[in-house]
Amino acid sequence: MTHDKKQLLPIDRFLWSLDIVEREGRHLRYSWETLFGSGNILDSDWVAGLDQHPEEAVRLEAFVSRIGRMQDTIADKLIPRWLQSLAERTGSQIENLDRAERLGVLESTEAWLVARKLRNQLIHEYMQDPVAFSEALDSASRFSMMLMATYNHLRDYAQQRMSLDASLPEPLDLPDQHHQ
Repeated sequence: MTHDKKQLLPIDRFLWSLDIVEREGRHLRYSWETLFGSGNILDSDWVAGLDQHPEEAVRLEAFVSRIGRMQDTIADKLIPRWLQSLAERTGSQIENLDRAERLGVLESTEAWLVARKLRNQLIHEYMQDPVAFSEALDSASRFSMMLMATYNHLRDYAQQRMSLDASLPEPLDLPDQHHQ
């Protein structure tokens, strides 16, 4: 049976989006582990060698894509739908992020915006500057943790304050961050 998302109640749209973000988070975690959890040192030499190692470039592309997709889904769908399910008025993306920060589900709106700017670097920078790209990749490793933690905070909020235990997807296990 297919559901018309426009006819769903705000709480149903929120839960539908939470489920999507949980799946995106599992994929992001997998990509994170294939890059950072395998003992790789992703320094400028590693970045410079991507032309000779297309399989590494494919893993990198998947990681970058998954960060972008999860960040977009959280900011464009999940947070607004969560706010609507709380009968809150939604606003611009920054207003929604600020509200999420005030309610304790987002660590920092400022860090979120820095992560958005980082995406452009991740898409283009390694072609020109391996040193800058390796630094951006290190930041992306930490920002991916922020994305997964934001999902967990929203899920915990739904469980503890909205009493939605039975219909929630699983929490995400954050990867071991001691990769370097």
